[in-house]
Amino acid sequence: MAQDVAQTEEKPAVRHPVDQMLPVPKLAVYGFQHVLAFYAGAVIVPILLGSAIGLTPEQLAYLINADLFTCGIASIIQTIGFWKIGVRLPLLQGVTFAAVSPMISIGLAEGGGVPGLRAIFGAVIIAGIVTFVVAPFFANLIRLFPPVVTGSVITIIGVVLLSVAALDAGGGGASQFTEPPTFGALRNLALAAFTLVFILALYRFFKGFVATIAVLIGLVVGTAVGAIFGFADFSRVGDASWFGVTTPFHFGVPTFNAAAIIAMVIVMLITMVETTGDVFACADIVDKPVDKNDVARALRADGLSTTLGGILNSFPYTCFAENVGLVRLTKVKSRYVVATAGLFMMIIGIFPKVGAAVAAIPPPVLGGAAFALFGTVAVVGIQILRRVDFHDERNVIILAISLAMAITPTVYPTIFAEFPEGVRTIINSGITMGSITAILLNLIFNVWGGNSNLVTKVLPTPQHDDVLSIDQVNQMDREQFVAEFGGLFQGPPWIAERAYDAHPFEDVYALRRAFHDVLFEAPADKQLELIQAYPDIGSVFRPDASASVLSVKDQAFAGLDRLDSDEHHNLNDLTSAYRKKFGFPLIIAIRENTKETILRAGNARLQNSPAAEQATALVEIAKIANLRLLDIVEEEPVEEQLAG
Repeated sequence: MAQDVAQTEEKPAVRHPVDQMLPVPKLAVYGFQHVLAFYAGAVIVPILLGSAIGLTPEQLAYLINADLFTCGIASIIQTIGFWKIGVRLPLLQGVTFAAVSPMISIGLAEGGGVPGLRAIFGAVIIAGIVTFVVAPFFANLIRLFPPVVTGSVITIIGVVLLSVAALDAGGGGASQFTEPPTFGALRNLALAAFTLVFILALYRFFKGFVATIAVLIGLVVGTAVGAIFGFADFSRVGDASWFGVTTPFHFGVPTFNAAAIIAMVIVMLITMVETTGDVFACADIVDKPVDKNDVARALRADGLSTTLGGILNSFPYTCFAENVGLVRLTKVKSRYVVATAGLFMMIIGIFPKVGAAVAAIPPPVLGGAAFALFGTVAVVGIQILRRVDFHDERNVIILAISLAMAITPTVYPTIFAEFPEGVRTIINSGITMGSITAILLNLIFNVWGGNSNLVTKVLPTPQHDDVLSIDQVNQMDREQFVAEFGGLFQGPPWIAERAYDAHPFEDVYALRRAFHDVLFEAPADKQLELIQAYPDIGSVFRPDASASVLSVKDQAFAGLDRLDSDEHHNLNDLTSAYRKKFGFPLIIAIRENTKETILRAGNARLQNSPAAEQATALVEIAKIANLRLLDIVEEEPVEEQLAG
């Protein structure tokens, strides 16, 4: 048996879904779905800029192709990564909307047209270099992004972007107040509603592969219906060239203006906040915690991609929230899907006819799909906010005022018209305004206010829609079983390895009993080794702490990621005294307790003997495993138990 355990410990770790390579057909379909969901957002920035600074149609077409090509490169850098660049999560990169107003101002200050573009590209190149250099320093501020900040920022991103979805659903336009004459026509709203209802129907009546590509099918069917009723215009496809490669400095050597550079650096600082929020959101969706090093890699990728953007006639890059929402809807977590989408965008960028065909998707169709995508982003933020202690009114104030500041410029963009142009660049964006407000209020109320509400990790939220039935458990082979249930206990998965011998399991109670039998019948030295593998309570939230994802998740249930200075001091004294007396960590089933009951129970247990505490620790370990098992395997309904 000891040999079996040793062999189990030597098995390589199971690859996380984020790092799994899907079959090529699925990569292609899922990747193209990301492209369609992203396309409108990708091309709107060059369209807005080109029309504002007076570019010719030919120049604008070149900008769009260059933008798509560079978006593809940026997405591959972020998802595949190399050295310390790229977060290696399914995050698709696109031009940040925060840069639109500053770039228009820079271009017009240089007289518009090509001279304006050269000044923009010069500022973009320098801003990208600055972002790359300061990325690790900015990432060190991750401790200032507890769940109340990250949850607020991500919720704000989703809510604010719903205005973009509404704009498209009504017929499209540059902004809420510059819509075309037909904006809001019943035919536009009908097509948007048809697209949304069609997508919802696919989710309601289909499962598996069809459900995962519901957005893609909805866009295709919506476009087909739109074409029948005269919405889709494919005339530009025939006019577009078959092949065209973007070349560095196509519009000439960039010019470098100090004021333009400063403005663009400010934009990138704002973008770094947005990227950090998107990284947190994506990490939460794919169930993979991130730390400050991951954030630094994501920001370096932004900086490198932005610099490449300036060289390849494009603009500043950030993670796109649309595609974060799509990952949540489809539950397809592989980063290689988004890398494939990046490859598709590079292809579209060098084949203008393909880009023209995708551009023919009517705005109402995009708007209908975007309601689901952007709404999902807001839901991710709400899921993170579930971890926030809203009994503390400071957190209530942070969320409430941040939402108010985000909604204000979104609903009334002219409210800040009397402010200087440099100030308007920052506060005219609802996402920027809300994000800055959340960060500042957290500093005022929690950090400088003495409430040490800081974390160094983002905690994944249990995905209750992924629970297994007992039949699915019984169909697993040994390797699958160990991979799924090894994490119920700390350290090497020897308990799961031995428990598998009791399969098939009659019900979830038999499964639970199999784990308990192995735990309580193990040799004393093996039990003590298991106890030693558990982390000290509260230590998983300290910098550079090493703990499993489930330990981080468990302790967050009791609010241990939201300790004030006194609570942190008391808990540290307790765990230190306990370890000093017994030689192993204090183990308590955290999910059944609060911060107060943990302190009370721990101090009471200090009076026990070492033998009694070792037995108590094993009982608590069994409780912890039981609670974790509930996240994985569906319990039999009471009615079925009675019927049996």
